[in-house]
Amino acid sequence: MKTYKFKTTINCGSCVRAVTPHLNNLAGVEEWKVDTENPNKVLEVSTESLDAQTIRSTVEKAGFKAEQL
Repeated sequence: MKTYKFKTTINCGSCVRAVTPHLNNLAGVEEWKVDTENPNKVLEVSTESLDAQTIRSTVEKAGFKAEQL
């Protein structure tokens, strides 16, 4: 399993709720979490089959920026 990390603009509980359906409905995501306490608002996504660009695009469709770390 691979884990990707992204610096994001997901910075509060409302933001997490907004991105949740997008990540939960993305086939191949095993687990994900956002550390909103980290200054970089780090999103970690564990997957067996997805690439970083697919995850990034999904986050951006939800209205947030994501930059792979």
